[in-house]
Amino acid sequence: MSPPHVLVLTRDNDPHADRVRHLLAGRGARTTVFDNRDYLTRAHVELAYTARGLARRLLHTESGTLDLDSLTALWWRRPMPPEAHPAITDPSVAAYTAQESVNLITDLWEHLPCRALPARESVVRRAAHKPSQLMLAAELGFEIPETLIATQADALWDFHNRHDGHIIAKPMGTPWVESLAGGHTVIRKCDFVSARDLAYAEALRFCPVIVQQYVPKRLELRVTVVGRRVFAAEIHSQSSNRSQVDWRRYDFGVTPYGVHRLPDEVARRCLAMTDRLGLAFGAFDLVLTPDGRYVFLEINPNGQWLWIEELTGLPISEAVCDLLLEGA
Repeated sequence: MSPPHVLVLTRDNDPHADRVRHLLAGRGARTTVFDNRDYLTRAHVELAYTARGLARRLLHTESGTLDLDSLTALWWRRPMPPEAHPAITDPSVAAYTAQESVNLITDLWEHLPCRALPARESVVRRAAHKPSQLMLAAELGFEIPETLIATQADALWDFHNRHDGHIIAKPMGTPWVESLAGGHTVIRKCDFVSARDLAYAEALRFCPVIVQQYVPKRLELRVTVVGRRVFAAEIHSQSSNRSQVDWRRYDFGVTPYGVHRLPDEVARRCLAMTDRLGLAFGAFDLVLTPDGRYVFLEINPNGQWLWIEELTGLPISEAVCDLLLEGA
């Protein structure tokens, strides 16, 4: 019998994929790594159909040819989108060929007859929508922050006044802004809405924004669901001024991390939410308030975990490996 074969879709320099690939190799599984960006430049896809249907699906790369129907699992990690071939110099033609490549590659990975982690790409993208997440979380019994999503200055002012100014803003989806002119990237995190921000409230009409009531924190939690396993880590973000509003402003020398004993009811809600979203993996951000309430902030359907594993010892990579090999 052939060994399990996992296709990992990710970009260069992905330590999460490297860790799991090492574990898979230790269990005798084969792995192939591919980045969608290399399609047309360093790789080619061959799809053939007879009068009765599909005949073959092949991926030709510099290292050889892969029969895509022989795969036992597909891990949609963090691939880049396909790019136009560098020989194409006309920008409009380059954009057209890149989009046609996206159309093919996206559909190709959607229909392979093997396990997909965290899910098919279309499911992952749909699960990342924050407005739908909030509605589903509340339906499942999570407490959520009072939230406003709007493009009107008056609505923002009213929300700010009702909460005595204790509100934060967060991106709707994309957490960075790339400046084409300046050649630099600005990362957006959660921040308090200041009086200076309110002076520019009319600019909301150009782009939607999420604002939420600030939730007081005893701890912040990163809860990683892998299949039916739940790994909860506590982040003592209030120990550092830098990480108090958003723990992603890391201050490892001051901010303790540890394993958290998540109440069974909260763990069940996390599992129910990944089930409803169609995910086999999800990284939840929760807040434990000073008075002991667990508040849902969001779920990242393809979130990072390696730093949590290294700081707490939680065997998340092993669980991902287990899931990729399950049923193979």
